[in-house]
Amino acid sequence: MKQYDLIVIGTGSGLDVAVAAASSGLKVAIFEKEKMGGTCLNRGCIPSKMLIHSADVAEIIKKSSMFGIKAKITKIDFPSIIKRVSDFVDEDSKGIERAYSENTNPALFKGTVRFIGMKTLQLKNETFKADKILIATGARPTIPEIEGLDKVDYITSTEALRLTKQPRELTILGGGYIAAELAHFYGSLGTKINIVQRSSWLLTKEDEEIAKKYTESVSKKFNLFLNYDIVKVSEKNKKFFTVIKDQKTNKAKTLKSDQLLIVLGVTPNSDILDLGKTNVNVDDKGFMITNEYMETNASGIFALGDAVGKYMFKHNANWEAEYILNNILNPNNKKKVDYTAMPHAIFTSPQIAGVGYTEQELKEKNIPYSIGKHKYIYTGMGKAIEDTEGFVKILVDKNTKKILGCHILGTDASALIHEVLIAMKSGSGKIDDIINTVHIHPALSEVVQRAAFNIN
Repeated sequence: MKQYDLIVIGTGSGLDVAVAAASSGLKVAIFEKEKMGGTCLNRGCIPSKMLIHSADVAEIIKKSSMFGIKAKITKIDFPSIIKRVSDFVDEDSKGIERAYSENTNPALFKGTVRFIGMKTLQLKNETFKADKILIATGARPTIPEIEGLDKVDYITSTEALRLTKQPRELTILGGGYIAAELAHFYGSLGTKINIVQRSSWLLTKEDEEIAKKYTESVSKKFNLFLNYDIVKVSEKNKKFFTVIKDQKTNKAKTLKSDQLLIVLGVTPNSDILDLGKTNVNVDDKGFMITNEYMETNASGIFALGDAVGKYMFKHNANWEAEYILNNILNPNNKKKVDYTAMPHAIFTSPQIAGVGYTEQELKEKNIPYSIGKHKYIYTGMGKAIEDTEGFVKILVDKNTKKILGCHILGTDASALIHEVLIAMKSGSGKIDDIINTVHIHPALSEVVQRAAFNIN
């Protein structure tokens, strides 16, 4: 049996903890069953955003005549778009593996590992034990029970980032942020998009006003089938046939496409670890249950990121990793994770970003609030770029003027939200932090300031 001070399972954000712990003098082992770098590098935020930039460029060209420039796209070299991204991601992942394969601390072990006892793991014919263990195994696409799905060659988000042939028509089952981003990528490059969603609008976890405006916007370029249930799927002669049923009329229709993409949530990878052997508790969806210090119920075993499922973003996993490192190295001075102002962004067109409460959440909790909104087009830069759909929505406490949430739809939303984040996290937390800051005119950030001015 090999004994370590710390074992880390997963090389996404867990790798940061492993390296720092080893540098601090702990004897550390890392386990990885797939490519080094975790979900974000290999099949998540890095490749998807690189691909989406190609879609953004295509959209700029399509809109160029609005600004007096006559331009058109003469060819989409889809294989080259995919190759550029895949080559970068694969080389980066291989580079990480080469670097750590030569290390003795942390020591890298490749393959699927399972618990066989309390803090005891097995990989092939070897057993490993550690005083502390960090589980950072992430999650994978959920495969739902749909009639016929097990008989067709569908794709998930993983394969959608690696297709070498662009489909002429793509049917997407699901209306969350991954579906929205992939629809933007393929749709902007010329693929006909069908999106099937059980709800009345897309992105139902967003602020309702933002989500409905986004749904209205993309309905002009994609075929949306809202309030539809998925009945069954089939494949014939390399064509996919998806039967869906209108929830209101019970009428069925069949969608024909070249490719079928399933994006109906994620499933944590905890089920492959045999966690019962080490008594780690999970919830009804399989996510590991942790306390404020990211500790599971099993003493000395921590978990982070998608394996926990609190905020399923890479920046959150990195944030949790910092606290876990402290709590492993300084058990007598543990720190609770501070999730204040945990933001997110959706790299669609239009872009979306958000932080804090949505308006519907404030209503559900009976928290008194005021709203400040402003449209992009009514600012100097908003008019310069002709963003007619974008707007900023800020929610504040009606009495204290503390910022409760901010939601942005429009150009560079993922960047604009940071002004609000700093105010919420490092400033007084009140709307005055934004109001009393001089904003460059006519920078796009004026739309945030004017939304703050409009608090009623």
